[in-house]
Amino acid sequence: MQQDNQHIETSETVFTPSFSWMKQSIIRCIGFGFGAGLIKKAPGTWGTLCGWLLWTIISYVISNDFILALIICIGFAVGIYVCQRLQLDMQEHDHGGIVWDEIIAFWLVLFVMAPQLSFAWQLFAFVVFRFFDIVKPWPISYVDAKYQNGFGVMWDDIVAAIYSLFIIAIAVRIIGV
Repeated sequence: MQQDNQHIETSETVFTPSFSWMKQSIIRCIGFGFGAGLIKKAPGTWGTLCGWLLWTIISYVISNDFILALIICIGFAVGIYVCQRLQLDMQEHDHGGIVWDEIIAFWLVLFVMAPQLSFAWQLFAFVVFRFFDIVKPWPISYVDAKYQNGFGVMWDDIVAAIYSLFIIAIAVRIIGV
């Protein structure tokens, strides 16, 4: 079976995305976090770091909370489409290199956290989010298993973000800012 851009996986080999493959499509660039998802070791962690950096820039440039919330909502909707297209393109559910879901979910965490929280609190949020995204306790694991589409790829990370925000809120309440 000959490999092309639309059919990535064959019965003999599994396709490994590359930078040259990614840059052929804006959907691939977005889905793979502009290259962060191509890093072989812990792509989700690199994607979350990319999201943190992007959010730092975006929230510095845009100070209007309504517009920031709108950006997250649009990013979520775009993510459903992008993740679905990439799943079809790669013929694989939630490929580890697809990190747009981590980016948007971590944007939600950073948006809901008070912007004046210190770097240390943001680092704590990063660690807590990565924990829930990796471990996937119920209902994250349920969402991941039940919805094998772009929505499911995006939504399980939003649930991980909600779990993270709950833990962060408790920590802020106990420790103080």
